[in-house]
Amino acid sequence: MTIADDIKSNSSSTFGSAWTTRDGTTVPEPKDLKLSNDAVRFETAALLYADLDGSTGLVETKKWQFSGEVYKTFLYAASRLIRHHGGSIVSYDGDRVMGIFISNSKCNDAVSCALQLNYAVKNIVQTELNKGWTTDFKIRHVVGVDTSEIRAARTGVRGDNDIVWIGNAANLAAKLTALSADKPTYITKRVYDLLNDPQKLGPNNENMWQRSLWAQHNNEEIYSTAYWRTVT
Repeated sequence: MTIADDIKSNSSSTFGSAWTTRDGTTVPEPKDLKLSNDAVRFETAALLYADLDGSTGLVETKKWQFSGEVYKTFLYAASRLIRHHGGSIVSYDGDRVMGIFISNSKCNDAVSCALQLNYAVKNIVQTELNKGWTTDFKIRHVVGVDTSEIRAARTGVRGDNDIVWIGNAANLAAKLTALSADKPTYITKRVYDLLNDPQKLGPNNENMWQRSLWAQHNNEEIYSTAYWRTVT
């Protein structure tokens, strides 16, 4: 069979086969799903996407060792905090990481994670960077959080495959990270409406979130903040 024949056969069987779907209670591994049209459904999940801002300029203007250390420390901080808040890391993509939260407090967990990441980047990772290098470089990042129904399906080829996450929240959380890093945390109204006071109010009981309309997505109502929560 030629490569063209193989791709045609896969496309024909995929487009021509019915899906089997089951509700999920835990985040699946690739081995938990078939390569055929098989999916695990979550009625609602919160998706967090954390993106290192300005990475193109970073690698173009700095030593590769410096860039590599910024990548590694940012992704470690984000990943460590995702797990600390009960989330699961489901994807790394260069300078970005995606986490999924499925608990009853999923939106609050994801937002708490984002607020603590803002603290960690500015007050821990940046501090250690300044000790290790003589530089004026400032680490900047953006986190996007959204919630929706999500399905997980297995994709790839035998021996080299992963899970693709199908649902609005996965796409929109990623797209929110294209917004300005001046406000490092962006959430949709769907997430904001589910927040408890610890994720909504600042130290003087002020609302820490600024409402705006997302011009790049049909003027959808979103919220952003530069606040953080201390990591201890």
